[in-house]
Amino acid sequence: MALLANDIRGEVIVPSMTWVATANVVLRTGGTPVFCEVDPASRNVTADLIADQISDKTEAVIIVHFAGMPCQMDEIVDLCQQKGLLLVEDSAETLGATWNGKQAGSFGVGCFSFFPTKNITTGEGGMFTCDDEILAQKARTLIGHGVSKTTFEREKVERPWIRAAKVAGHNYRMPNPLAALGYSQMVKLDAMNSRRQAIADVYNAALHGLSPHLKIPEVVSGATHVYQMYTLRVNSEIRDEFVRSLRASGIGASVHFDPPVHLQPCYLDLGMHEGMLPTTELLARELVTLPMYPGMSAEERDAVVSAVKGQIIKYNS
Repeated sequence: MALLANDIRGEVIVPSMTWVATANVVLRTGGTPVFCEVDPASRNVTADLIADQISDKTEAVIIVHFAGMPCQMDEIVDLCQQKGLLLVEDSAETLGATWNGKQAGSFGVGCFSFFPTKNITTGEGGMFTCDDEILAQKARTLIGHGVSKTTFEREKVERPWIRAAKVAGHNYRMPNPLAALGYSQMVKLDAMNSRRQAIADVYNAALHGLSPHLKIPEVVSGATHVYQMYTLRVNSEIRDEFVRSLRASGIGASVHFDPPVHLQPCYLDLGMHEGMLPTTELLARELVTLPMYPGMSAEERDAVVSAVKGQIIKYNS
């Protein structure tokens, strides 16, 4: 919606360390994705890494707040303002997270996902946020078949049965029952995120320094991490075997994101290739995602810790 409403058709800078949907929207709206690197410690883009990819064709930047930790937004906002670029925040993984006290998704145009794995869920769908009423109205029009007035608003005019489509829009409206489901969770969001943070604290304390083959996630000063995912870095030579062993022992470990977007088959067909983004590619071979959800019991949490310790110790000799 952000790209369509702003008529973005040029180059859009986007990280490859994300789910493929982030870059797909650029292609689907007529733009060209330009992939940038991420910082290996935070897994997030930085202003310097974005600046390396800016050209005279760049029209927008999509940043991704990875796994629950927001990017360092001050310099990114300044860069986009200086260059006249639209800033879109893929905040699918950071609902409730803050950078220097300000909510992720409120620095630019915010895009949130309510898929079942996120911090709240409506089954499918998401949320679009901005502080520009003109942009908000364009987005409302695009999601409702190009009709700018809601049914309630039309009832106030002389002929409420007239529905005028101003543009060729889409049917992207969230059904009211799903919106109600999401709203009921929003009031619990802080408590659910606090629970995620408490589980992460236990993981960090138990796994820090456990093995030279394993690194716990870092939190950048100024950021609040809401741990939509808890990701370890595990030596790439043992990562896949480590994940298989955890899964065989009943722990639902996974990997995010391998391959990164630029190495997905459909992007290889567009001329992307291995070696373009060495830091991203290394992270894709190293990251391991441990179970994380607010309803996790102490017994389940401790079982994860025990399994990780039991598996990683095999590689310490």
